[in-house]
Amino acid sequence: MKSAVAYYRVSTQRQGRSGLGLEAQRTAVARFAEAAGIILLSEFTEVETGKGADALDRRPELAAALATARQAKCPVLVAKLDRLSRDVAFIAGLMAQRVLFIVAELGADADPFMLHLYAALAEKERRQISERTRSALASRKVQGTKLGNPTNAGMAAAVGRGVQTLAADRFAASILPIIATLQKSGVTSLRRISIALNNRGVRTARGGGVASVERPQYLGESGDADW
Repeated sequence: MKSAVAYYRVSTQRQGRSGLGLEAQRTAVARFAEAAGIILLSEFTEVETGKGADALDRRPELAAALATARQAKCPVLVAKLDRLSRDVAFIAGLMAQRVLFIVAELGADADPFMLHLYAALAEKERRQISERTRSALASRKVQGTKLGNPTNAGMAAAVGRGVQTLAADRFAASILPIIATLQKSGVTSLRRISIALNNRGVRTARGGGVASVERPQYLGESGDADW
C-alpha cells in the first residue's frame, strides 16, 4: 500500500487555537487517503503565514514534513495547494526539493508541472482581479463616491481578499482539466500550453489572456519538466 506524509497549515494563532480550518484539512486528507489506498506515516501541523521569501525558514513543520517524506521516499499530502503557499515562486522552490506533493483537492494525477501551473494561474488571476478592483475604486473616488467602511475597514478588506482568492482558485482549478488534455496530446511546454489556451479562447475570470503565465523555476529551457 502507498504511503504519504500529511501536512496541515493555518495562518494565524487564532485559527490554530480554535482549530478553524485544521479539522476541514484533516477530513479532506483522510478521505482522500482512504479512497486512494494511502497510509499516512506522519502528520505535521503548522500555524504560520505562507508569505515571504523566508517562508520555509519560518515553517519548521513543513521542513520536517519534507525531510520525513524524503527519507521515506513518499509524497507530502495536503488538502489544498494554498496550504503550502499562494506564492508561485515559493511553490516552485518546493518543487525543486525533489519531494512529490499530492493535493487532495486536485487529485493524484496533478503532476509537479500541473501544480505549478495551478499556482501561477491562480496568482495571475488574483493580481488581475486586484488591479481591476483598485482601478474601479479609484474611478469611483474621482467621481466623488465615498468608499469603504470606516468602522470596520480591516474586516472588509479581509473579506474582499477572501473573495478574490476564492475566485482565482476556482478559475485555476477549472483550467486544469484542459491542461491535462493538452499534455496527453503532446503539448507539454509552458509556452505551447499558454498559446493553446489562448487559441481555444480560454480567458481569465475577468476576461484577460493567460499567455503570460510565469515560467516554473524548476523547468528547463524548453519549458518541459525535467523530472
